[in-house]
Amino acid sequence: MALAARIALLVLLTAELMDILDQSVVLTALPAIQESTGAGPAALQWLTTGYSLPVAIGLITGGRLGDLYGRRRMLLIGTVVFTAASLLCGLAAGPGELIAARALQGVGVASMIPQVLATLHVTFEGQNRSRAFGLYGAVLSLANVLGPVTGGLLTEADLFGLSWRPIFLINVPVGLAVLLLGRRFIPESTSGKADRPDLTGMALSALAIVLIVFPLTEGHLHHWPLWCFALLGAGLLVLGVFLRHQQRKQDNAPLVPLSLFRGRRFSGGMAAQLLHGLLCGLFFMTWTLYLQRGLGMSPFHAALAFVLLSLGELAGATIAAKSSGRFARRLPQVGALVTIAAMAAYGLQADADQADLTLLGMTAPVILIGFGLGMVGGPLADMSLAGVSNEDAGSASGLFNTAMHLGIALGTALTALVFFATAGGSSDAGLNRDAFITVLWWVGGLVALMWALMFCLPKNPDGQED
Repeated sequence: MALAARIALLVLLTAELMDILDQSVVLTALPAIQESTGAGPAALQWLTTGYSLPVAIGLITGGRLGDLYGRRRMLLIGTVVFTAASLLCGLAAGPGELIAARALQGVGVASMIPQVLATLHVTFEGQNRSRAFGLYGAVLSLANVLGPVTGGLLTEADLFGLSWRPIFLINVPVGLAVLLLGRRFIPESTSGKADRPDLTGMALSALAIVLIVFPLTEGHLHHWPLWCFALLGAGLLVLGVFLRHQQRKQDNAPLVPLSLFRGRRFSGGMAAQLLHGLLCGLFFMTWTLYLQRGLGMSPFHAALAFVLLSLGELAGATIAAKSSGRFARRLPQVGALVTIAAMAAYGLQADADQADLTLLGMTAPVILIGFGLGMVGGPLADMSLAGVSNEDAGSASGLFNTAMHLGIALGTALTALVFFATAGGSSDAGLNRDAFITVLWWVGGLVALMWALMFCLPKNPDGQED
């Protein structure tokens, strides 16, 4: 791989790192943010949902705009928006301003992130592409854990008396580096058959996602009134209208080429990716509350727990990267089974030891949870997108990333039903422990469903569907 290609790969992976890191960086800082801004349980949920929802809404559109107007161009535009929004997050005076700035971050990410997978797909070939996707999976795994670790360490350090604010301000120099290096080293690419944006499709897809995710997020807080179910029904109706519109537009630059779903590889991979995001959104947010409120850990010690998980994820992702597709779907399926077993062991341990569970005591199941998840991300993306044409790479990447971020938004919303229904906004240690044990069984079930969906991926290393 040439030096310029290596630098381009580094820049693309750094952009992906910023996205996933900022999805989770607030987790270990949530108690400090709540204390300094007066944010309630609803605001805490919207600090994550307010970020992931705009991302989920805009990723499909962002991917198609990259096909139309240039993937490097859209990545750089998104980086400008994201970097400016990160500065606003660091300067926010209250929860409302912080949530608004987080939403603006999400808008920037929706432009950035579809271009990462699309550019990897069209730029690299053969073994280089498998290695690039393997590194993508490693970065995905690292970012999921590095975010809470960074949040905990920076919050505990209280740099310049800024408390949690440096967790956002650190994005400013990183974003500037992505802009400068990306402009020089990332090759531009577009779709040869793209014509003009499907504005109606963009509006319909955004409306459908809002109508589905918003009531799921707010329903528990309002005791599930009738309007929540009305919005969900309207969202499903709009989704049907959107699909019908896309069907009519298939010969005229649709937002979503429905031909992508003809093979079970992409559709099954998309569904597995949705569940992957859902379990991450549910697990990571509730885990940090369990560690700090249920076990009384400081942000620093909670960050150490995330370090343990990250070591496992890096080990699993490294194995996946070195395998370069030789084991096809078997590798991520083994990772899913390891995760299920480790989640069950962790749940039994947490239930038995209650408040006496220490960081050392939970080391083995936590590392194994990370190891299993680390074996999933890269191979799942590589096999799901391998059969996609270069012309549809942006759209497919946008859809695949949408599945992840929509899953995270749904998982965060599910915390209202699974975690906050028991713990509420209380800091009572017993309530938080009981709520988290329930979460672990839910997450184990979601991983089992993800494992089953991986049977849609190729069984053989040659990539042929069976």
